[in-house]
Amino acid sequence: MTTVPLRRAVLLVLREKAEVVHSDSTGAVLHSSTMAFSVPSVIRLLRYIRVPYRRRIPLTRVALMRRDGYHCAYCDRRAETIDHVIPRSRGGQHVWENVVAACRSCNHRKADRLLEELGWKLRVTPTVPRGIHWRLINGDHHTDPLWAPYMARVKV
Repeated sequence: MTTVPLRRAVLLVLREKAEVVHSDSTGAVLHSSTMAFSVPSVIRLLRYIRVPYRRRIPLTRVALMRRDGYHCAYCDRRAETIDHVIPRSRGGQHVWENVVAACRSCNHRKADRLLEELGWKLRVTPTVPRGIHWRLINGDHHTDPLWAPYMARVKV
């Protein structure tokens, strides 16, 4: 199970590689010079296609905030910024294991210093997110209600 862009979904249906299970709840219709096509909301592939899930999850602001639950890694307040545990100015990389969500206050206080210099500790060790649910909705919590029966098995 995964999500695909509208263009890909329509092409899969038109090429008879997928069928429409549910159309868009708004009744939206795509028009071409020769046909009208209801916008699909849920499609089902007619033949199984293996999806490679071993690739790393892209490091985005939304994904990072979801991983950390929108809480500061230092003080547990509401996070608004991203902080590099080992600052980039000191050779730290922009990778999952080196970035955390942080509130503005902690991020400003930490600046380009190491945790040891401040005597701070992380609440949790930053890790790479794993699991299919990270690929399903790409951080969008406002999904189509028609997806609910299919998403119930996956905690997002």
